[in-house]
Amino acid sequence: MLLLAAAGAVAWFAQVYQRPLVLSAERVEFRIAPGASARTIARQLQAAGIELNETAFVLAARYEKITQSLRAGRYEILRGATLGQLLAKLRNGDTMRERITVIEGWTLRDLRAALSANPDLKQDSASMSESQLLKAIGATEPRAEGLFAPDTYVFDSGTSDLDILRRAYRAQAAMLQRAWESRAPGLPYVSPYQALIMASIVEKETGQGGERGRIAGVFVNRLQRGMPLQTDPTVIYGLGEKFDGNLRKRDLVTDSPYNTYLRAGLPPTPIALAGRASIEAALQPERTRELYFVARGDGTSEFSETLEQHNRAVTKYQLGGRR
Repeated sequence: MLLLAAAGAVAWFAQVYQRPLVLSAERVEFRIAPGASARTIARQLQAAGIELNETAFVLAARYEKITQSLRAGRYEILRGATLGQLLAKLRNGDTMRERITVIEGWTLRDLRAALSANPDLKQDSASMSESQLLKAIGATEPRAEGLFAPDTYVFDSGTSDLDILRRAYRAQAAMLQRAWESRAPGLPYVSPYQALIMASIVEKETGQGGERGRIAGVFVNRLQRGMPLQTDPTVIYGLGEKFDGNLRKRDLVTDSPYNTYLRAGLPPTPIALAGRASIEAALQPERTRELYFVARGDGTSEFSETLEQHNRAVTKYQLGGRR
């Protein structure tokens, strides 16, 4: 009788292992937390929409020692998969790869907030100062603003946020160096870092991608003539958390290293993350005689060569024709 019972149990387990699982959809995703027990995993699977025998799963998981080598993260299973295949996926740590998108125009504060909010990243940089972060990723620059390439980064769950920062830093440095080596002659930058500062300004000033080169050309012309850049995004950046969404006249007449209305030349650091297109625009600007531009209100800009032309454009597009 014992032999018959054992044989029956083996047959039952074989059937459970090989029978396709019942799923609530063609594809079901589920997440396994670090240190989860076999019973906790079973309940997480059920909650995700996978019908299974909890007792059978727990016995099978313990037999195969799933929890001893379990990799936390996000998994997926397709309709038709069996319990045996599900257990093999867990045993092999066959997790789905995660991704985080770093967006053009973000500041360092935006980037760190996005990393901190991602549940799949190990938060190693959260308590680091800016200087500690730079040292940890092998950066030699004194400030971190603007040093990271906007892109989508794919990673395994549990990856350190420092790994994402390190990859983004190296990607930006490599892209900047390539653009610097093929730069147009006669530009008013003494280093790739200054070009990156300009690229960050172009990034924040651009409403239409096709205008990047022309906007960069205006700023290059102003630098070459010793004119202040007079760009609002640098002033806003200098205000930091004090900026409430409205740039006021008093902000424009209050001195700071980032007030390009009062100070000639480039600000001391980038003001945002610049993408490839803005870096290329800064180093291959359009050659024009234009010195001014003003927003038309539809995402495009009106460009002018003289102050008189610019004042007319401001009256038309910013003041609605009122003087």
